[in-house]
Amino acid sequence: MTEEINQPLPINYKAINEATQASGFTMASDVLTCSLLRTLATTKPAAKFLELGTGTGLSTSWILDGMDQDSTLVSVDNSAEFLKIAQDFLGHDERLQLICADGGQWVDQNRNHKFDYIFADTWHGKYLLLEEVLEMLNTGGFYIIDDMLPQPNWPEGHDQKVIKLIQDLENTQDLVLTKQAWATGIVIAVKK
Repeated sequence: MTEEINQPLPINYKAINEATQASGFTMASDVLTCSLLRTLATTKPAAKFLELGTGTGLSTSWILDGMDQDSTLVSVDNSAEFLKIAQDFLGHDERLQLICADGGQWVDQNRNHKFDYIFADTWHGKYLLLEEVLEMLNTGGFYIIDDMLPQPNWPEGHDQKVIKLIQDLENTQDLVLTKQAWATGIVIAVKK
């Protein structure tokens, strides 16, 4: 979170970042990734957005900043403690629905819902239930993941999970994929 970018930050970003640091949460998306999330969100007017892994709401604030007033964002996390930070700073935004739930259970219960933009920033929708989450993506929709380059907080053997995930995405016939060795390593896919 120390990287600076030369563009405006979302209104509540600094306050959320301070609360995040005070909370001890260490899994937040970096600023470069967040900036890209906002830019991509801007391309989807009147769209339905899904974020799997709210954390404290840092990336959520950027997605909301890129969305228009006719769009909605559902953001799911299993930690009430960290979700409260997002609620405190972003809960007033009527476009946002914050949900405290196990990601796997939420996906299972909402598989019939469709989204134009999915940021999968947790295990569910990335390493678990990948096919199910990709089925929730509308044609022309973005599927975005980060942390595909080695990270200091990776547990031993995680690199093999990343390799398998990339292979699975490359072998998904209805996706057009771009892998970026930038920020923390980002993959953007579009459903065709």
